[in-house]
Amino acid sequence: MIKKSLLLFSVFVLFSVFLTNCAVKDYSFYIANTGEEKRELNDLFNLLKNEKASSEQRFILIDRIANILTKKGEQEKQILFLTDYVERHPIDPYDAFYLLLVAQTYENKKEYPLAIHYYDRILKNYPDLLYKGRSVHFHCLTSLIKLADMPEYKVEYYKELIARFSDRIDLGVTYYYLAKTYEKLGDWDLAIQADKKFLQYPDSEIPGLEDAHEKIKEKVAFYYSDKSWTVRNLSTLIREIKRAIRLRSPRKLLKYKAKVNFFTKSWEQQTDSRKAKIFDIGSFLRKSKIRVASKLDIDSNAREAYLKTTRWTYRIPTWYLYFKKIDFKADPEIDGRWEWAGIYFGEKL
Repeated sequence: MIKKSLLLFSVFVLFSVFLTNCAVKDYSFYIANTGEEKRELNDLFNLLKNEKASSEQRFILIDRIANILTKKGEQEKQILFLTDYVERHPIDPYDAFYLLLVAQTYENKKEYPLAIHYYDRILKNYPDLLYKGRSVHFHCLTSLIKLADMPEYKVEYYKELIARFSDRIDLGVTYYYLAKTYEKLGDWDLAIQADKKFLQYPDSEIPGLEDAHEKIKEKVAFYYSDKSWTVRNLSTLIREIKRAIRLRSPRKLLKYKAKVNFFTKSWEQQTDSRKAKIFDIGSFLRKSKIRVASKLDIDSNAREAYLKTTRWTYRIPTWYLYFKKIDFKADPEIDGRWEWAGIYFGEKL
């Protein structure tokens, strides 16, 4: 990865040197072999040579020239023309827009490192401006969030987007992805803070993810819990659960019941029914002569397990106790442990 980054950087440096050395003051370079647009380009460049032209007049000319070169498939000439102009007119108020065209051209060519360079350069070195009612900086930030690979940079882009353009974005969605980016950096406290912000926007929808708010609520609740019910390995947890059932001891059984996000539901339910507070497992344990399967259900795997139990005095006598391996990278001592996370009522479908 490092070697690849160094190679891309070297290519970029060489290309920059090339552009610097090849600054074209003779506009005929851009007009050659342009077919039916030749006359129009010649007229546009003649007008552009007028030193008395205002920045607004130059903008109209440059925008049209760039469009013609792009239409003719002369992307490299378009890039050279725009970067050369910015180099020779460093205080032109429209420089940010000209470099935006360069960045977009590189992005369209899938030359993403160069696109990222120019989007970032605009943000750091040029004041914002509006084009057709849209902020150039806003476009740069949204493009950088899409293209950037390094989470430490992406975090800063998200933060700037929220700080400057909160009225133009879905804040809930933005906080959700900011949290994910913090997780990649291992900044777990900041990730949870962003998750909590996401929960303040219940109408925000995450593409491809149902019940996003419920899942984040569970994550936040687990993060702040003491996690005292978790067990180092599944075999120990199953052994203790079976022992508590055999002894009909609610105290021992409930010791291993998850204190947050515990669910009880039938197999056909699409969403969890959180009834941990009103569903008294202990009372049913005392009244029932429960049988526990000697082995885990066949659908158990390395991350989830099901244990069949029968003869509960509840209206549905068959319960599958559900266990899951904990994914909690924020704490290596907890990550990979197991918890009794819920109950499925009835026979499996």
